[in-house]
Order: sequence, then C-alpha cells, then structure tokens
Amino acid sequence: MTTVQAPPAKTKTLVLVAPLSGQLVPIETVPDPVFAQKMVGDGISIDPTSQALLAPCDGEIVQIHSANHAATVKTAEGIEILMHIGLDTVALKGEGFTPKVKVGDQVKTGDILIEFDADFVAQKARSLLTQIVVTNGERVAEFRPNVGFANAARDTVLTLVLAEVAATEDEAAGLTIRSKGIIIPNPSGLHARPSAVLAQLAKKYQSTIRIHRGSDSANVRSVVGLMGMEIARGDTVTLEASGADAEEAIAELEEAVRTGLGEEGATPIMSAPASIAQSEVSAPAPRPKSDDPNIILGVAASSGLAVGNTLRARRQELNVPETGDSPNAERRKLEKAMAQAELEIESLRAKVHGQGDPGKAAIFSAHQELLDDPELADIATSAIDKGKSAAFAWQQTYTTQANQLAQLKNDLLAERANDLRDVGDRVLRILLGVKEETQLFPENTILLAEDLTPSDMATIDPSRVKGFCTVAGGATSHVAILARSMGIPAIAGIEARTLDLPDGTPVILDGTRGKLRLNATATEIEAIQTRIARQKAKQEEDLRHAFDLAHTQDGRHIEVVANIGGLEDAEAALKVGTEGVGLLRTEFVFMEASSAPSEDEQEVIYASILKTLGPDKPMIIRTLDVGGDKPLPYLPMAHEENPFLGERGIRLGFDRPELLRTQFRAILKASTAGKARVMFPMIARLEELHMAKAVMEEERQKLGVPPIEIGIMIEVPSAAVMAERFAEQVDFFSIGTNDLTQYTLAMDRGHPKLAPFVDALDPSVLRMIDITVRGADKHGKWVGVCGGVAGDPQAVPILVGLGVKELSVSIPVIPSVKAQVRTLSYTHCQELAQQALNLDSAAQVRDLVPLDDA
Repeated sequence: MTTVQAPPAKTKTLVLVAPLSGQLVPIETVPDPVFAQKMVGDGISIDPTSQALLAPCDGEIVQIHSANHAATVKTAEGIEILMHIGLDTVALKGEGFTPKVKVGDQVKTGDILIEFDADFVAQKARSLLTQIVVTNGERVAEFRPNVGFANAARDTVLTLVLAEVAATEDEAAGLTIRSKGIIIPNPSGLHARPSAVLAQLAKKYQSTIRIHRGSDSANVRSVVGLMGMEIARGDTVTLEASGADAEEAIAELEEAVRTGLGEEGATPIMSAPASIAQSEVSAPAPRPKSDDPNIILGVAASSGLAVGNTLRARRQELNVPETGDSPNAERRKLEKAMAQAELEIESLRAKVHGQGDPGKAAIFSAHQELLDDPELADIATSAIDKGKSAAFAWQQTYTTQANQLAQLKNDLLAERANDLRDVGDRVLRILLGVKEETQLFPENTILLAEDLTPSDMATIDPSRVKGFCTVAGGATSHVAILARSMGIPAIAGIEARTLDLPDGTPVILDGTRGKLRLNATATEIEAIQTRIARQKAKQEEDLRHAFDLAHTQDGRHIEVVANIGGLEDAEAALKVGTEGVGLLRTEFVFMEASSAPSEDEQEVIYASILKTLGPDKPMIIRTLDVGGDKPLPYLPMAHEENPFLGERGIRLGFDRPELLRTQFRAILKASTAGKARVMFPMIARLEELHMAKAVMEEERQKLGVPPIEIGIMIEVPSAAVMAERFAEQVDFFSIGTNDLTQYTLAMDRGHPKLAPFVDALDPSVLRMIDITVRGADKHGKWVGVCGGVAGDPQAVPILVGLGVKELSVSIPVIPSVKAQVRTLSYTHCQELAQQALNLDSAAQVRDLVPLDDA
C-alpha cells in the first residue's frame, strides 16, 4: 500500500439556535432507534415547552413533510437541517400541525415554520421530543451540542464545525490509501453479482472509494459504474480510498476482490495467465441464425413447449417535459419518486420472499441496489441544477447508462441494462404521475418483444400467454429466470425478423431448444398439442378430485391446507379443495396499510376469513412476522448488520409490546368466528414461548373468550433440537422449511451465489424435521410443514414418511399434492425417509424420488 497525506482542510462554524423552548436531550438517548442510532443524521433533541417550531438559522425551506410534522432548512453552506416534531407523529396525518411556510421559501433565524397543538400531539403520539439533525453529516467535521434548558430563538443548541468543501475528494478526506495491483479472478469478470457484492462491502465505510484500470475509474459504490468499466477476468485493477477509515477499507476490499468476491469458480490469480484471451472473457457468443425460413433461432431461456398465435408487445409512450419548477423543487420530486420506487420494489421483494421464492426475491434485491446507485442520482441532480425537470434529467441519466451497458461485450453485463431500464421506468412513471398500462392478451398468446422487464413479467397471465420471445436478453437475464419460475417457455436473443411477424401468426415455441417454428405441419402441431393436452388432462383430473381427502393407499390421512395472505386467497383455496388454512401471513395485513392497522380493523379481517372457511376448517394465524429483512415503511427499525439474526418475528413484538398486544386481542376476538389457531414465529428459546403465552393468556382473560390452540413455527435449529421440550407447552408445530433450511445450512436463500444450494431436502434439514416430529410424538402433538417444500412433488413422499401430518402449500398445487398423496404408500414413504436421512446431499435425496415426465 502507498500512503498519501493530504493537506488539512479549512473549517468554519455554523451556529443553530433553539427552534423551540425546552430541555435539551442527547440524540443518543431518544427512544427511537432511527434517531438514537443516527440513521437520519447526528444532532440534538428538545423536550419542548413551546408550540411553534422556529427556523434555527437562515436558509431555504427544501422540505415540508406531507404530514406537516417535519421541515428541512438548507443553509447557504449547503447544510440540510431536519426538524422532526415528536415521535411516531407521522401517524397523525397532519392533524394538530399547521405549517406557516412552503417549500422554496427563504427564512430568517426565528421565523415560524410550523405551529402545533402540543396537548393534542402529546396525547396521540409516543413522545413530544423534537429532533434537530443534520441529514448530510458528511459535510460536518464536528458536532458540538449544548446542554440544559434552551429558549427559542435565543439560545444556541448546536454548533457545527464545517469542513471547507475541497476542490477534490482526496483533499477533504485527509488520507488516501492505494492498493497494490489486483488481478480479477472472476470467470466472467465483474458482472452484476460481484459488482453488487463489492458495492455493498464499500458501503460499510465512510471513505470515498474508487476502482482504477488504466485511465478508467469508477465509484466502487456504483454497481452501474463498475459494470460500465467492463472489467474482465485477468484485468489488473487498483483500489483507492480517501478518508478516515481508508486503510481499513482497502485492507478488506483488496482481499475481497483478489479472492473473487465470493463467486464460485474464482480463485486468486498471482500473475496474468497467458492462456486467457480477450475474446475468451468478453466476446459475446455469436447470435444463432437459421438457414431454414420456417425456423427462427434464439437462446433457450425457459424450457417447455407452447403452441399459439403471435402478439407484438406494445411499449407505453410517456410525454416528458424538459423543464419544470425550481431546481430545489425538482430535486425534491426526484428524491420523493426514488423513495416511492424503493417502497414499491421492497414490497415486491418482500412478497415473493414471503412466498418462498428466493430467485425472484434476489432479482428485486438487485433492483434495489441499482436504485441506490449514487452515480445515477448525482448525474440526474447535475442535470436538474442546469434547469432540466426531474423527469427529463432522470430519463436521460438512466437511458444513457443503460445504453452503455447494453453495448458491452460481456453478455452478463449487457443483460443488466434491461434491469436498469426497468428501475428507471418505475421512477419515471412516479415522477410523471402515470400508471403503468396493462396490455390485454388473447388466449394462446406467444408474446414477441424487443425486450421485457421483470415488471412486465408481473403483468403476464400464464393462462393466456403460453410463451414469449425477445430479441434482446439471454438465458442469464432476470426475465429468463422469472419465466422459468413461472413455467412459461421462452426464447431470448432471437433473430430480429421475429418482430416482423404479423400478429396472429400461428407458431410452435420450443423453449428447450431455442426454436420458433413457422408454418408447422398439421402432424407436428398435433403431436405437440397431444403432449400439452396430456399434461393439462392430468391437472383437470386432479382438480376433479380436489375435494376428496388425501389418504395414502394404506389409509394414512394427510391434511392438505393452504398458505394464504388474505380473504381472496381463502376464497380461491376453497375452490380447489383446501381442508383449511395452515398459514395466514398476517404481515400482508400490515404491508397493505399506510399505518399499523387497529385492533378493530384486524379483527374484521381475521373474522371474515374464518367465516368464509366455515366452522369445520381450521385456520392457523401466524402473528406478525416482519423485521430488518422484511421491514414496514411505518415501523422504523435500527440498521442491523445481519437482520436474519436480529429482531424478527416474535422478537419484534416483544420490543413493540403494544403492537403485539393489539394483534393478540384482535385474534382472540375473531377466534369465535371459526376454528382459529394461533402460531408464534421465530421462537428460538423456551423463555420466548413462555413470554408470548403469558401475554396471550393475560389478554384472553381480559376479553373473557375461550382458550385458543397455540403452536409455534419451527424455523431455527434451536427450536428443532428442543422440540420435545417445546411440545410440552404447545398444541402443534408448523415447520417453516424456508428459514429452517437457511439457518441450518448458514446460507441466505436470497444470496446470488449460494441460493442454489439452499435446498430443504438436504439431509441435515431432514434430520431437523425428524427430530421435531419425534419430539412432538412423545407428547401426542402433530406436526405440519408450511414452507415451500411442502408442495414439492419430490419432497412430499419424504415428508409423509417422516411423520408429517399436514402439508400447507400454495393454492395452485393443492389438487396435485392431494392427488400425489393418494398414490403413495405410507410404509414405502417411511422407507424412503430413512434412506434420505442417511444420504450425503440434497441431490441424492432427489434421486430417490424421480419426477414424472408426463
């Protein structure tokens, strides 16, 4: 490493006077982790005795929250000071607050910004503590808070020592560290996944960090910038960090890049290998082209056969004005739109994550990384400062960046251009206030498009769209991944002449071989249709018997029930023969609300589902299962290094007791409407179960309702190992195999590299299930499985053989799971299960139960 000492930066101070009268409180002691852990910024808090929020300094109003409880002043030096009246006051939705200024107003020290009814707010909110924080704290060298009582507009509450904005990043940083040359070992270079890993690692540090290759360089926190450099295997790069923690940053990042950023197949290269040719690492595969006019070739993206008629996808045209309001106003519009897009993407990610689909969840996590890319925001903001509207600046920024990615020689990098366009389009539509148009698809559609995005895939109805072809993209694109998860045959990178086909052209799509057949003979079409019809006939046969109970051939009953998120799901499940609900994910009740739903609101939802199911069909209500990995926008949580090991499930309820008690009361009051059971998530210790049961019993006695069956999720190894002890305290277990698998294997099911190995049929996970069932049997308690593996046809015989008595599955597979159970022998399943427990890998277990090709 080479150490370069930069000259000291010049400083000056900024004095903030009290915006309210009251006792000063250190920000670290505020009973809200968002402020106490300085996630918003550093500053000070005031316990107010006055009722008018005043300007603490001269500046411009750059933000007034829509709930009128917070305002931000920007000084001439560029320091942004947020003043937030009370805690959880956003839930008041503006009631009790009267803003006296608007965005864009110039204010002087002591000007009234917001008047508020202190008595009303104190009664309705968690606290009146008002926070004064600097949101762009990187421009402050030192915070000097005062203590004691402060008088509004008279006494100083906070003195800021500012570092002079330097001519270069290095000058402001104080210390610059450069790494030695690093040879990139990744087989495909720094494509999206290793770039995202590197960007995420860099975000741990305060220093400015750049990567260099010759004259090219990029901000390491920018996934787009990293991919845009098209760094290939064998390239030599250096890392440079400027800042107080530069040395630590370089030490970790240099080693991470040298060893391949955790990517499989990447082994450190000590010197550039002569055998690696440039074409080997970056040249795209030649696009296939057919000499047969009736065959159009592409890349096999999603296997399967489809017969249908072509339809060209239509793109939504957007009218984007080049100019808008003031630069400050346009910047706020962009920030608001990006924040809204972040919430939408997180909602999509959390939804598919909760459905046990790590592949889809990882795709939307990648979209979040793109949205967080600092260079996109910086470039767009620069254009806004030159007079462009937020929409125009944003569109120019992301389309330019996406076009640059699309021109790269490395296919993996080029395919990520589509993801950037998808994220960019989402923000643009929010800026323009335009809803996404939905194209209507006739039956038996074979969709043709220049390209599709993951958001497009969300609008595709697989019952009508039988397959699709795209000119762009490839087998590794996120759209291809989604197509495979949805079971839609697809071809990517197909010849451009495909788009010239008239709508309604009959074709045969072979997604397995990457071929689109035109002018097929009647015999060819008949053979394909026969095969497809055979598969469909089986599905219809299963549906005809969907209401028959699932008994094995030797008489063992397996209860097949549904995983649902609400009333519509319950109604749909009843139509396909569900015997009840094995998992009601109550987090969807919370996710669809703008604030925490009340006791009455929750009771109505739970009771309506129970009434729909009827008195004989049980419903297991899982209490709120959110946390750092599945956040709620109105429930701020402190940042956790590893949210999977932090405050999740019941742990969050213990930290927010009123939230927990409100839901418990709602469940208990609704329980009389049907056959309700309750289940606590993320139980790891007996003490946690005792605490949850005690709260439930206390609320039950207050309400005077009958007792309710209580169970727990078995989703952490400690609960499985202690199952025999837990069984003494509960009525049932439900195994959440999605989490149990990742905790047992110590692998994140959303990890871009490790996700393929997160298989619930791994013998170690099966042993956890076996221990759980045996522990429950000793106390006469039953065990169900509500994870994704419950509907896996290769897993069903193993789970039945292990003694599982309930399978809670996604609604569409209920008929097929019941049909499969009827073909099984319990005795044979027991033999299979014992064999599986003694195998070495999930692959070997799956070989025990081959899939039916029919």
